[in-house]
Formats: sequence, structure tokens, C-alpha cells
Amino acid sequence: MKIAFHGAAQTVTGSKHLLSLNNGKKILFDCGMFQGMGKETDRMNRHFGFKADEVDYVFLSHAHVDHSGLLPRLVKDGFGGKIYATPATIDVISALLLDSANIQKQDIYLLNKRRREEGKRLLEPLYTEEDARKVMEHVVPLDYNMPCRVDEDIELEFFDVGHIIGSATVYVKIKENGKITRIAFSGDVGRYGDPIIRSPRPFPQVDYMIIESTYGNKVHEPIETYANDLKKNILETCIHKKGKLIIPAFSVGRTQELLFALNQLELDGELPALDYYVDSPLSTTITTIVKRHPECFNKAVQKLMKVEVDPFNFKGLQYITDKRKSQELNYSHKPCVIISASGMAEAGRVKHHIANSIENWRNTILIIGYCEPQSLGARLKHRPEEVGIFGNRYEVKAAIQTIDSMSAHADYHDLCQYLACQTPQDMKQLFIVHGEPDVQVEFKNRLMRKGFQDVIIPKIHEEFGLS
Repeated sequence: MKIAFHGAAQTVTGSKHLLSLNNGKKILFDCGMFQGMGKETDRMNRHFGFKADEVDYVFLSHAHVDHSGLLPRLVKDGFGGKIYATPATIDVISALLLDSANIQKQDIYLLNKRRREEGKRLLEPLYTEEDARKVMEHVVPLDYNMPCRVDEDIELEFFDVGHIIGSATVYVKIKENGKITRIAFSGDVGRYGDPIIRSPRPFPQVDYMIIESTYGNKVHEPIETYANDLKKNILETCIHKKGKLIIPAFSVGRTQELLFALNQLELDGELPALDYYVDSPLSTTITTIVKRHPECFNKAVQKLMKVEVDPFNFKGLQYITDKRKSQELNYSHKPCVIISASGMAEAGRVKHHIANSIENWRNTILIIGYCEPQSLGARLKHRPEEVGIFGNRYEVKAAIQTIDSMSAHADYHDLCQYLACQTPQDMKQLFIVHGEPDVQVEFKNRLMRKGFQDVIIPKIHEEFGLS
């Protein structure tokens, strides 16, 4: 049995880990798209590092694009097997993958316009909307805590990992030569005490573990502080400076967290009277899907829903799907809050809002989550004097603010609590993925001090034998 790491290896994107059994069967943990990798992004997304038609099963941890976004490409390139995921994850990817295909279509159109003028070869999108729809022909829903016999050699079970709705620890039992090997893949680990989602659940002892490490060297600010931090930014920008507060936010998870926090401020009588816009067709769709899965919410939110129909709604909230209305926001000088995708500000409508707002000192760009180092969001975090957007240079006159307490990723203490269900001495190897190299080294050293004996930081496309 061998495991190869074809994504999220010493980087925080493109999650893909291929398990090859001795009998020739192949299992792919996630099939994520690389994002924010500069000029290398397109090339990395077009070459898996393995043959798609040789993969038998995909076990999907959750719906975020960096974990699911290349599923249509996998199907396009010949994958004919089954994709196992939780029902909530399946609902989300049904919308998310279509949106991804549409974004690629638009981006390729603009890119080819320039390449045509330069006499260069025209490019094709990674996949089309039809490819995205074909993914749904392969999906198999599997609820949490329901062991599933995939075939005579493989048993699969999902455990709630508390990152976004439907996110799961993937727990697998493999039978080879009469012996059982237990493997777990964390996907992305959520935080304990999240205001909406249930906390990560323990899972049985494993022989091999693949764990994310996004914040493996950091301790977040308390979750309870972010609503107050959000209110401060709204007051400073929209009330005192009469400007716009632009918030890049992932359509899945982060947008709903923002809406929930704003709802709580209204319930407490502390929400400023303004126009609040969710300017993203996908975010609008995903928020509707999230509301259909209250089983993923924690007990406090489920209790709240008994007395309040919609915990993600409040006075002044407007959803914008029409492109023309989105463009009108760029020309409005009225103070407002605009929540728009994508979270790293690498694509989508938020990039246009930033370009149209960044040279006005009254405005604020509020970064509220992890950003790949080469992404626009990460570049803005460094508060440069100017920045490139759509091939043009802009002076950065708007304020750049961050709220780190809103992260949906576990910090070091959360990750250690997540691993507390495991006996370190009984684990043969622990692979650290989904993190920056310096963070992973520090996380590895901390884990070894806790008793985990063989901790490995794999490189891209590196393969290991599992004895």
C-alpha cells in the first residue's frame, strides 16, 4: 500500500492524496483546485500527477474549492468511479462546481482576448458547466457515523470535523492479505466552540493519519471577540468616515459566519443602520443550502432557530445576483457593507469592488481569513503602497484591516485537542499537509514532543510506502 501527495503538500491549496492498494485499487482523498499560486496555478491544475481513469473512488472531506474544485476535471479526464461525501457536502458542490466552471469561462475569455492580441495560443477552461454536472452522476451520500462497506476490501466512515457544513474526518479501514490497516484524513479541522457549527468529533484509533496544519503554529483570538471587532470596523468606516467596508468572504462558511454575527449584533441592538449587501450569486445560493442543513448546527443555534426563523437575516440585508446591480455598487458613494466572494480576493466580484474602492481613503478592505501568500488578499495584508489588479496599478489609500479570530480553521490548541482521541504510540506515521513549510516544521516539532514518533512533511508528488 502506498500514499502519494499530489496537492496541499507544503502549501495550503489543491488537496489531493492518492492511496494505492496492492491489488491495484486507488482511492483519492479530495480532488482540490490549486488557487493563488501565481503563474503556476493553471499548469498545476491541468496535471494531476496521476491518471484520472485509474482512480476507483474519491472520498471527499468537504466542499471548499481547494478540496473539491477539480472533480469535474477528474471526470472529464476519464474517472468513472464513485465519489463519497456527506449529503450537505453534495448539496454544496452541486452549486459550487457550476459556479467554478462559469468563473473559468469568464476568466479564459478575458485571458484569450489578450493572448489573441499577442499572437499566443488560446487556452481552454479546465472544465465546463457540463463537466461539473456530470460529477453529480458519480456522488454517493453517506451520513456521519454510518460505516459503509465500499467493497470487499474497503470500509469508509465519516466523522463531523466542524469546519463547514458537511465537513468530515475521512476514516478508512483497508483489508490487505488478511490484515486491517486504519487510515484517517482530517480534511480541514474546525474550531471548538464555533458559534454555528458543531465542534469536531473524535474518531477511532488509526495506524496512519493525514492532518492539515494551516494554523499549526498559532493560537487564534477568542471566537467571542469577532462580532465586536466587526462592529468596530463598521462604525469606523461607514459611520465616521462615510465610506464602504469591503469584505472578501468565501461563499461557503465564511459568508454565513458574517451574516450570523451581524444578526447577533442586531439582536443585541448594536447593528448600525446601513445597507448590507451579499454580492455573490453563489453566496446567495449557498446560504439557502446552509439553512437546509440545521443538523450540522450546534445546539445553541438549533435552539435559536426554534424562536427565530432565520439566524442569518437582519434589517438592511440585501442579496445581489444581477451583474448590473453589482456594478452599480461601484459607482455609489453611499456608506455600506459589501460582502463578496472570493475570500482570497483572487476572483469574483469582490476583486472589482476592491479595484473601485482601494484609492479612496474613506473605504476599508477587511481581510477575515487565510490567504495564499501570492493572492491579492495576502498582498493587501502587507499594506503595500500600491497593488496590481486586472493588470493595472492602484494606490492603496483605503484602510486595510484584518480579523484573525474569524478563521474556520483550527489553531494549534484545536489541532491538539482533535488528536487527543489518538494514542501517539499506536500511530505508525502522521503526515502533515495543507500548510506553509515553516508552519509545518514548527507543528511537527510540537507533535513529536507530544509523543507522535514518525511525523512526515511530504513534498508535492512524493510517495510513501505504508508497511
